[in-house]
Amino acid sequence: MKKKLLFLVSIGLIVSLLSACSEGGSAGSAENESYELQMSVTVTETSTWYEAAEKLAQDLEDETDGRITMEVYPNEGLSNGDSGQAVELLSRGNIDLTFNSTIIYSILDDRFGVASAPFLFRDLEEVDKVFNGEGGEAINEVLRDIGVEPLGFGQNGFRQVTNSAHPIKSPGDIDGLDIRIPGITMYTDLWRELGANPSTMTFSEVFTSLQQGAIDGQENPIDVIHSSKLEEVQDYITMWNYSYDPLVLGINKELYDSMSEEDQELISRLGAEAADYQVELAREKEAEQIEELKDAGMQFYYPTDEELDAFQEAVQPIYDEYEDIWGSDLLEAFTP
Repeated sequence: MKKKLLFLVSIGLIVSLLSACSEGGSAGSAENESYELQMSVTVTETSTWYEAAEKLAQDLEDETDGRITMEVYPNEGLSNGDSGQAVELLSRGNIDLTFNSTIIYSILDDRFGVASAPFLFRDLEEVDKVFNGEGGEAINEVLRDIGVEPLGFGQNGFRQVTNSAHPIKSPGDIDGLDIRIPGITMYTDLWRELGANPSTMTFSEVFTSLQQGAIDGQENPIDVIHSSKLEEVQDYITMWNYSYDPLVLGINKELYDSMSEEDQELISRLGAEAADYQVELAREKEAEQIEELKDAGMQFYYPTDEELDAFQEAVQPIYDEYEDIWGSDLLEAFTP
């Protein structure tokens, strides 16, 4: 009798525990789950990227009373300084969040290259229209395909060209110039099409190479040009907005999907706010940096619409070559 009673009590306890688990949901989606997240950004603590990441970390901690915390690592501190490895680790779940350029993401999927297609956007108004519309939605789906949940788009900015030989006003002015570019195939093909001799050296070597005359010029957004003090070794800059460089604030999708609906909504909202904050800071900072570069003696040239048309015509073979790689539907979504 006692054994039977003990058996019935045990069964009752098991049923009660199962019922409690059922009512509370799975452990991975519990509302009170605590997280100690890690985020990597490509650049230093003085960058707008880092400032936005720190804002996200503080907002998460404040709104959850410390239940969700996040440590931010500058200079790709979670991947030994390798931004390509950072996005790979993010997609696999070895890093929780990152702030990276879509140029870097193109290492994982060539379709990301469409966001930086040459002379696609004339100004930031066209950029905002596309990224807040079909183009942004299309890139978000590609991000999810590789295991990243997008939280928002930041801005590295339009890439401008500097050199120490002469002002660049037409495709002919590029012919024969030795130009350092990012190590992405599309950029190599593009600059060869323009008649340059492209080089893909690491950026840490660029200042010395320019100083010694090993290369004539390079291309980068204003923030990089300014922070690297390239005005000391470059005389001319052409503000041609030839390629836009967007940033992705992303979280590993498997991690995001494991969170409760409430935490997903929180991360999505605060991530979008942090990305918008970075864009605002970047645009304010760029206007100041341009004036400082001018004051330092760098000669700025702003091409006319007709001159931009000539550059755009010169790079048309790149579109012919890469449309199949990017996909015609994706390219159409990115056309302002």
